Amino acid sequence: MRVFVTGATGFVGSAVVQELLSAGHDVLGMVRSDASAQLLAKTDAVVHRGDVTDLDSLRAGVEGCDAVIHTAFNHDFSKFAENCENDRHAITAMGEVLAGSTRPMIVTSGIGLLASNGVVDEDTKVNDASPRAGSEHATRALMDKGVKASLMRLPPSVHGKGDHGFVPILIGMAREKGMAAYIGDGQNSWSAVHRFDAAKAYRLAIETGDGLPVYHPVGESNIPFKDIATAIGAGLNLPVKSVSGDEIGEYFTWFSHFAAINLRASNAKTCQNLGWQPTGPGLRDDMRNSDYFA
Repeated sequence: MRVFVTGATGFVGSAVVQELLSAGHDVLGMVRSDASAQLLAKTDAVVHRGDVTDLDSLRAGVEGCDAVIHTAFNHDFSKFAENCENDRHAITAMGEVLAGSTRPMIVTSGIGLLASNGVVDEDTKVNDASPRAGSEHATRALMDKGVKASLMRLPPSVHGKGDHGFVPILIGMAREKGMAAYIGDGQNSWSAVHRFDAAKAYRLAIETGDGLPVYHPVGESNIPFKDIATAIGAGLNLPVKSVSGDEIGEYFTWFSHFAAINLRASNAKTCQNLGWQPTGPGLRDDMRNSDYFA
C-alpha cells in the first residue's frame, strides 16, 4: 500500500512513517521545509513538498496513493482558531480526492476535545465550543458523503523521546515558576500513549477492511494530573504544590483548560476492532527514563 502522510517528520508523523515502512508499505511524506525534506530523505519514504494551507499540494499527494494519514497541524496557539480553520479546509480538500473510492483516510484529533467530564469512549461527541471541533465535523461530513474516513483521537500526552507536546510545556512552566503545580486535589484524569504505540494504531486502521469512525489509541486511561506534576517536581528537584482560584490562571495561563482536563478515556472498541494493544512504556516511566529533563 502507498500511503500519503502529512506532517511526516513531526513527533507523531515520523513514528507513523517508521511504522509503515517497517510493515512493508510505501510512504509519500509531505514536508514544509528543506530541513524536513533532508530528514525524511534519509528514510525510504518519498518526499512531497507542501503545506496544509496549500490545498493543491495536498490534493496532488492524495491523488497517487492508496491511503491517507493526516497528522500535520500548526501548533502555534497564538493563531489557534486560524490553524483550526486551515485544518478543516485541508481535510475537506483531501477527502474530495478520495470521493467515490474505498481508499481510507485517517484524520488526527484529540481526546481532550470531548464534551464530557468523566469516562469517554469512541462514541463520545466532540465539544463544539472548541475551534478544533471543526476538524472532526469536516471528517464526519466526508463520512456522510461515503468517504472512508476515520478519526484518530490522540490522548493529551503522546510521549516518548523527543516529545515537544503538553508534558514539555508543563516542564517549562515549572522551570519558570520554580514549582510544579496541579489544580485542587490533582485527581483530574489525563490519558496517554507512547508515540510508537499510537503509530501502530494508525497503521492497523488503514489496513483493516472494516474501520471504525473513531479510534482511541489510549495506553493509559486514568493518570491523575497530580502524578504528572509530582514526576515533574522530582525530575527538576522542585516543590510540588496545589493551586486554586486565581492561582490557576496565574500559573497555567493559556494552558489552564488542558491542566484541568478530567477524562478517563476508554480504548475498548479500538482494541477490539484493530487487535491493538499498547506495549510501550507508560508516561511516568518514560518521564523517569527518557530525555524530558535533559
